[in-house]
Amino acid sequence: MLKRIHKVAVLGAGTMGARIAAHLANAGVPSLLLDIVPPDGDAKARNKIAHAGLEAAIKSKPAAFFEPSLARLITVGNFEDNLGWVAEADWIIEAVAENLEIKRSLLKKVEAARRPGTIITTNTSGLPVAKIAEGFSEDFRQCWFGTHFFNPPRYMRLLEIIPTADTDRAALDAIAHFADLRLGKGVVYAKDTPNFIGNRIGTFSVLNAIRLMQELDLSIEEVDALTGSAVGWPKSATFRTIDLVGLDILTSVVSNFLRNVRDERSELEAPSFVHQMLERKWLGDKTNGGFYKKIKHEGKEERLGLDWKTLEYRPQQRPKFAALERAKQVEDTRERLRMLLAGDPKKDKAAAFLWTALADLWTYSANRVPEISDSIVEIDRAMHLGFNWEMGPFELWDAAGVEPTVARMKKEGRAVAANVEKLLASGKKSWYEDAPSSPSGRAYFDPCTDGYRPVQVPVGVWSVEVAKKAKGVVKKNAGCSLVDLGDGVACLEFHSKANSLGGDIVQLISQTLKPGGPGDAFDAFVITNDAHNFSVGANIMLLLMWAQEEEWDEVDLAVRQFQAMTQAIKFSPKPVVAAPFGMTLGGGCEISLHAAARTPHAELYMGLVEVGVGLLPGAGGCKEMLLRAVDAATAVRPDGRGESVEIMEAVKRTFETIGMAKVSMSASEARHLGFLSEGDEIVMNRERVLADAKARALEMVRAGYKPPVPRSDIPAPGENILATLKLGIHLMRQGDYITDHEVKIGNKVAEVLCGGRVSPGMPVSEQYILDLEREAFKSLAGERKTQERIQHTLKTGKPLRN
Repeated sequence: MLKRIHKVAVLGAGTMGARIAAHLANAGVPSLLLDIVPPDGDAKARNKIAHAGLEAAIKSKPAAFFEPSLARLITVGNFEDNLGWVAEADWIIEAVAENLEIKRSLLKKVEAARRPGTIITTNTSGLPVAKIAEGFSEDFRQCWFGTHFFNPPRYMRLLEIIPTADTDRAALDAIAHFADLRLGKGVVYAKDTPNFIGNRIGTFSVLNAIRLMQELDLSIEEVDALTGSAVGWPKSATFRTIDLVGLDILTSVVSNFLRNVRDERSELEAPSFVHQMLERKWLGDKTNGGFYKKIKHEGKEERLGLDWKTLEYRPQQRPKFAALERAKQVEDTRERLRMLLAGDPKKDKAAAFLWTALADLWTYSANRVPEISDSIVEIDRAMHLGFNWEMGPFELWDAAGVEPTVARMKKEGRAVAANVEKLLASGKKSWYEDAPSSPSGRAYFDPCTDGYRPVQVPVGVWSVEVAKKAKGVVKKNAGCSLVDLGDGVACLEFHSKANSLGGDIVQLISQTLKPGGPGDAFDAFVITNDAHNFSVGANIMLLLMWAQEEEWDEVDLAVRQFQAMTQAIKFSPKPVVAAPFGMTLGGGCEISLHAAARTPHAELYMGLVEVGVGLLPGAGGCKEMLLRAVDAATAVRPDGRGESVEIMEAVKRTFETIGMAKVSMSASEARHLGFLSEGDEIVMNRERVLADAKARALEMVRAGYKPPVPRSDIPAPGENILATLKLGIHLMRQGDYITDHEVKIGNKVAEVLCGGRVSPGMPVSEQYILDLEREAFKSLAGERKTQERIQHTLKTGKPLRN
């Protein structure tokens, strides 16, 4: 039996400590947040520092809490008056200043206050974990290890766990299990070496990129263009990321690296211009200036870039690399990488930079096994989860081709890691290979055994890609696949660009769910995928073309087909479970609303955003939100009166949600907005969404699932509530808060939600509301302003604000 974690004590209310406590609150876990008593604090202000840390977490952007009210789960205190509280905790996390003596001094006091057997860990980002607890009691050392969270803890999924020689395995397993299921973390086991895994590889990569920038005479903008999405790394790339994190934080990690690491690349160091930036307090976003700086120029915001040679700001420059422009047309990162590396480094600075940066990264990473980790998998996962790299170093190497790149490195006289020599000597040509029978679907090359071993994953960690390898694809078209998940459950997977919803997805879902279709072989369905976002909504390009050419029959048919699909999901005799995550917008939200149940990921950015392009939800989104509003009001006042205050307030909230295109910033908020039901269980770990959705579907099958019956008894809010909503719209226009076009949009939304101009409480059917939706949608699609909004959105990716 694993030790259960019911309460946590966090020692240190700085940026990391307060945000760790916030994420514990996100998981529903109460915590204690303690810090020092301020030197000048009076009796009433002894918790001032802890309070300030909590307040900073509440106000932080991006938000540390799923919703601000969760701060109630955190109790603040101080080390002098309240250290005895740690006896209540099942896990104590030390997160004070990165100073060995400060940590040891505090932990000596904690040792006397804690209950024997209480797990205690350090969030140090690089100090020797074993040394911090040197000389402490045996019980303390057995329960002691490192848990290195990455900032911000809510969003960065990596948790490095660093055991010592004395750590009890049961304590490690308890925290790993808790972090996985309750905190949504991807756990990576690191060795007790300087900067552990993520920061060791990341620091080398940054310092090497700066070195190459100087050698090749590149600008910061050019380096960012080459180290961003072009190679599957975050758009913030190198220098924009440093501005986000803070140059002071980076140099602190770099200092630890330079002070304690002795390896083949110890010559790397932070250049003089970085030290000058530190002296001038040019730390990044926190000081309104770092490698980039925003200014107001002629009433508009302008971004400046730093010239690292002169330390002067000038207008941000657009990098001009022909190879990079060509590569942008290639969607697959692996293919794009190979294209970029194929350039001639003597003629192409982009190719020269990328080839040297990646060759150095591969060699450096390969030489770190088994120094910092026993396997290449932990290194790849650390960079994927902690730095948001699409592929870790060894996955990147496989994508580029291990054999040809090693041959090129040898030809150029570059050092080649012994571990890659072992790989090639064994007759293998890649660090990873498919292993369909393994729960992870992959095996990795282990240099210690000169053979492949299955990549181990916790039970319940799964993906659609792995399911495909194990069971295969039943049916597929350009935008959607029907995948066998086993046990009578199938998955409808989107794989169009940005998972936008087009005719191919509508067609396969409809075909699958109708009698006699490919879905007959299954008992239940899950709708989800492995992408970053569930779906950004309907593909509006075709709609724009039809509207401009006044092909209204095509528009009408498309909306009818979309509505038929969502109704097929809702009234399917077999349960359909939606597992949304990330951006779930417009039509993606409508699909989720019609499912029999939902197993959403905690990071859910869900909304009916159609008004942003001048439309309204046309595939049943208005209908489903109206049903939720009416049912919620009826639950409060079940007399069926259409004009009740409860119905008025419920419809008003729904109107605001749709009319203001509200998007949830978490699954918790999505529930408050009405997009999720109380029975929809939120999944904290993104890698568990598929398995949990399948389990929910099977649970519904075993319970004897019965589909809902189409309703014809919906009490229409009616003309009186419609008049109230329209009055509010009129007043908004009078106050110049909205445009004439937005008045038209708002009135159409109000008319659909109220069931048109009918008597309050008049029974209407679901189909009646769908018909109102469709006609309103077509009416708005014909507006010139709507078409302008759609064009702007397609061009910029952002809705037009009038």
